[in-house]
Amino acid sequence: MPAYDVIIIGSGPGGYVCAIRCAQRGLKTACVERRETLGGTCLNVGCIPSKALLHASHMLHEAEENFAKMGLKGKAPSVDWKAMLAYKDDVIGQNTKGIEFLFKKNKIDWIKGWASIPEPGKVKVGDEVHEAKDIVIATGSAAASLTGVEVDEKTVVTSTGALELGKIPKRLVVIGAGVIGLEMGSVYTRLGSDVTVVEFLDHITPGMDAEVSKVFQRTLKKQGLKFVLNSAVQGVEVKNNKATVTYKSRKDDSEATIEADTVLLATGRVPFTDGLGLDALGVKTTDRGMIETDESWATNIPGIHAIGDAIKGPMLAHKAEDEGMAMAEVLAGQHGHVNYGVIPGVVYTHPEVATVGETEETLKESGRSYKVGKFSFMGNARAKAVFAGDGFVKILADADTDRVLGCHIIGPGAGDLIHEICVAMEFGASAEDIARTCHAHPTFSEAVREAALACGDGAIHA
Repeated sequence: MPAYDVIIIGSGPGGYVCAIRCAQRGLKTACVERRETLGGTCLNVGCIPSKALLHASHMLHEAEENFAKMGLKGKAPSVDWKAMLAYKDDVIGQNTKGIEFLFKKNKIDWIKGWASIPEPGKVKVGDEVHEAKDIVIATGSAAASLTGVEVDEKTVVTSTGALELGKIPKRLVVIGAGVIGLEMGSVYTRLGSDVTVVEFLDHITPGMDAEVSKVFQRTLKKQGLKFVLNSAVQGVEVKNNKATVTYKSRKDDSEATIEADTVLLATGRVPFTDGLGLDALGVKTTDRGMIETDESWATNIPGIHAIGDAIKGPMLAHKAEDEGMAMAEVLAGQHGHVNYGVIPGVVYTHPEVATVGETEETLKESGRSYKVGKFSFMGNARAKAVFAGDGFVKILADADTDRVLGCHIIGPGAGDLIHEICVAMEFGASAEDIARTCHAHPTFSEAVREAALACGDGAIHA
């Protein structure tokens, strides 16, 4: 009999959640992780540390821009970069230690080191081979590379290096106007850097509702970010710890350069499966390196499964967590399910941007008839009281049934507000269901209700 019922490779949000749920379902579980701490990219060099820096830099912005308006007099605080990084590291430590505690609580074995799969049912770590009935690959993703851009994590960095720069750069160039690039660009703009974002497409945040994307870009420009859109980066040259970014306009093929102290490469992420031995095993992958799985997250090789960033779908921590829990249910002989139509996405800038479900563009493409309910935060008393009146809530509902099809929010607390819509969509609610639900006053959430009302007879405060 195998030593373990299941071995999970990777302790990121997908892996550690899967391990805990497997243990809760009575399966003898182990998790392989090569880092010195659990939590994967998200907790160590991704979601959590970036939110710490976003919070700290936003507090600085509030002190500089809004404290005096509220009668809070005095100089804005100066930035102690080393202390800010220490705060960030403390946040990381608290979270990773928390997962280590949960592993011990649930009697999950942490096998430290790099994993490979010599054959189905076996995981090799170092010189030891561990046996398991099932193996779950949850190895996550790594920053995508770009031809002509060599990362050294000092002058030319990925998100990992951007979280631990030796000093705040005077000039920062961000390659890629996706979530990571805009969040880190926001951090350094608030801290005094001159930030320029170079994007291949003619708009920021690819895949986002176009109206929200346009408003978002205008808002970020007001905050000081500069944008060079519809331009392809040709290369980055580093001399004497300074970088020169060369890019070509996709309109007229003209070339230009930007000088920078630091360059952040933020052109997306790719599955990380190096060293697992998937080719030798015959595990099918896509041309983009994603592991192919069926609806139960099984690969074409019996006993080998995969979840999270290593497979298709949005590379989001909460998507991986959902798959991790569902995967555990399947391995325990039950039914695991993930509703891929209700996975929210959030950009943690200020204001936040949150989206779920269909966009106007996808609905138009599918030919589906729909209606739009919108409400501006300028009509929300709570938002105006805290200098957060920019932005709006936009609900998309079926024109015939009123069923909520999607929602897009740019404004205060958007990342939390979106979950009211997620629950509504999960239960197949109509916009009228939301409109008829009492919302506390004064709260940001009233803007969601007003947008739902706008899908019907009209908002009250518009």
